[in-house]
Amino acid sequence: MTGLEAGFTCSQTGFLPVEGVEEARTNPRNSEPYTAASSLLPLLYRGAKETEGRGQSVYSWVWIHTGEKNWGEVERRQKAAGKEVEIQEVMGSSAVGTIATLLATVTLFAFIAPTRAAPARTAFEKLTDYDYRGTTYYSVRNLSLYECQGWCREEDECQAAAFSFVVNPLAPMQDTLCQMQNETAATNPAAQPQRAANMYYMTKLQIRSENVCLRPWSFERVPNKMIRGLDNALIYTSTKEACLAACLNEHRFTCRSVEYNYVTLQCHLSDSDRRTTGQYVQFVDAQGVDYFENLCLKGKEACKSQRVFQIPRIGVTDDKVAQYAGLHYYTDKELQVQSESACRLACEIENEFLCRSFLYRGAPQESAYNCQLFHLDHWTLPDGPSAYLNAERPLIDNGERVGTYFENYCEKGTGPVADPLPVVFETTEDPTINNLTRNDINCDKTGTCYDVSVDCKDTRIAVQVRTNKPFNGRIYALGRSETCNIDVINSDLFRLDLTMSGQDCNTQSVTGIYSNTVVLQHHSVVMTKADKIYKVKCTYDMSSKNITFGMMPIRDPEMISITSAPEAPPPRIRILDSRSREVETVRIGDKLTFRIEIPEDTPYGIFARSCVAMAKDSKSTFQIIDDEGCPVDPSIFPSFTPDGNALQSVYEAFRFTESYGVIFQCNVKYCLGPCEPAVCEWGRESVESWGKRRRRSIANATEEKAEDMTLSQEILVLDFGDEKQSDFLKSDASIDFNEADKTVTIVEPCPTKTSVLVLGVTCALLVLIYISTIFCYYMKKWLSPRKMMP
Repeated sequence: MTGLEAGFTCSQTGFLPVEGVEEARTNPRNSEPYTAASSLLPLLYRGAKETEGRGQSVYSWVWIHTGEKNWGEVERRQKAAGKEVEIQEVMGSSAVGTIATLLATVTLFAFIAPTRAAPARTAFEKLTDYDYRGTTYYSVRNLSLYECQGWCREEDECQAAAFSFVVNPLAPMQDTLCQMQNETAATNPAAQPQRAANMYYMTKLQIRSENVCLRPWSFERVPNKMIRGLDNALIYTSTKEACLAACLNEHRFTCRSVEYNYVTLQCHLSDSDRRTTGQYVQFVDAQGVDYFENLCLKGKEACKSQRVFQIPRIGVTDDKVAQYAGLHYYTDKELQVQSESACRLACEIENEFLCRSFLYRGAPQESAYNCQLFHLDHWTLPDGPSAYLNAERPLIDNGERVGTYFENYCEKGTGPVADPLPVVFETTEDPTINNLTRNDINCDKTGTCYDVSVDCKDTRIAVQVRTNKPFNGRIYALGRSETCNIDVINSDLFRLDLTMSGQDCNTQSVTGIYSNTVVLQHHSVVMTKADKIYKVKCTYDMSSKNITFGMMPIRDPEMISITSAPEAPPPRIRILDSRSREVETVRIGDKLTFRIEIPEDTPYGIFARSCVAMAKDSKSTFQIIDDEGCPVDPSIFPSFTPDGNALQSVYEAFRFTESYGVIFQCNVKYCLGPCEPAVCEWGRESVESWGKRRRRSIANATEEKAEDMTLSQEILVLDFGDEKQSDFLKSDASIDFNEADKTVTIVEPCPTKTSVLVLGVTCALLVLIYISTIFCYYMKKWLSPRKMMP
């Protein structure tokens, strides 16, 4: 054996080659340097650095060599570094017994003090020509784009900044408006942005990465869009910020773009973006998925190959593109240069922002700037090249030169070597499993098959799993393994309830679709290829649908999509008195609360319209709420107001002339979320009534009108002095009341003094007669025997 040219060190990322390990023939206890140890130590320290913050880590390596070894130097070096060294020597002989083979196993227990994770650094994401709703607490005019962003960075209260400018070719400077917001809908994945011309919307982020650049913004965000087929890596992160941090920290390839799915928590990293493909990329609409481009890249990293600037060939005349850029692009930097090449060089070496394009207006004239640099290009615009076609020329010509517009492009097949090929995930299969099991998406390589069903409840999503053999492990929501999990011990039937609100299970809601990702894991700590990942989804709609399931593999471990559409909970009508007690018999004028209720903690809202009051024993009707959801006569029955998930109206009891029984009937329909109120005109006043659904198209409104649910409730209304008739009314078979729920007390008139006196005398006479009768009876009985004696 002549030695080992390359060894391996074990770290938590796998086995890494150690180059330069060579044999040594020195005394094991002398002080001469040991070449192998010195070559191993730097790599060992690198492995420790990769696992900072994880507490205790264990590293070991093995090498085989001939001759002696310098253990003294190894011990001295490691003790100086504060590490324990355990050295074991195993002596053996070769086949001929002439050369001693030394097997040395050195295990270093590196007790690394727990360190904090990378601190959160402030960064910004930017949207071009988009705007989100937010609460503006401060506005200022005529700031530059970078001053606006800088103010928001310094203000702890500021969560987002909306910067807009007015196109005015005659003004020496653009009129700008900076709005700082302490609340923004941009943090809500379900929120929809609004298109806005000449608008840059910047949202503050906290990203835990040391690679956050000092530029005004780190990422360009395109909401609800994605590009298919450009992924290099797929990971799962609990937040968008963690996904962006993964892109900044990526070292295997240059991460140029990111796609984050807020529903599945999938984070797609790619070394490509809209420019590296060489042609205009068509986005794919993807609700709940956002596309991000890394703007912390240096200019030379913007392309896989060579980066060049040229006039864009996008089917629009050059002067029209240049005029649009000079008028509608916000100028990031402008300067005076002597030539076009100098302007190009300024854009190439720009480091304060990623320069995507420049406008050269010709030879310098006096002190005017003739070179403008932009962070924008036609890929950044939401409408792409069509934005130049739709733009109108200014009505007034200010005499300024249009110039020539250049954009950066990535050449094909030239320049430096491209980034590594996309990461490929290989899968292996157990040949002992039969074909049926191996090809079934619901079976793993151990032969365990899973039957997963979803039951969509009002307040939770119940995921039930049945297996073909006992399962040991755990089931949990992805990203919430500590707060939303169930431990399974030798069971073939188990269930996990996913809450629909709060952060315990992190259930996501996007346009009425509640979804989560569930992991079936065999081991209590680590995930293996034998584990399964299921994407469960509940679609809540206004109409009832059958429960259907569909399954689709996503990756290994497979993710299976399960969709369910539940029936909405039924509403009910309750009539309450002033003490919030449910009543069935009242008097005219009593103050009552008319409530239409659905269960609490449900994603639905309700609206009511076409409500009528009907006499029970006749055909008389009175409309109280019209077809638009507005009260017909608010003095008799006011408009509905929301109370949680219920609608209520406080009114005074009334009845019809010919009937004591009053039946209320309403058409009730569900909304996904709170329903919009109807604005009702009554005289000169305008009031809101929650009797109107959300606005929809006319076609949908016509189609869904037949799905209204009709509710009715009956109440008995008595006149003053009609209490004596309540027993008769209750005994009538046509009135179905619950006798145990109510009591009617009949009060009689109080007796007079004369009647009391007469009653007393009568009672006294009756007592006297009774006593006299008894006396006569006994006297007769006592005298009778004496007459019969001789």
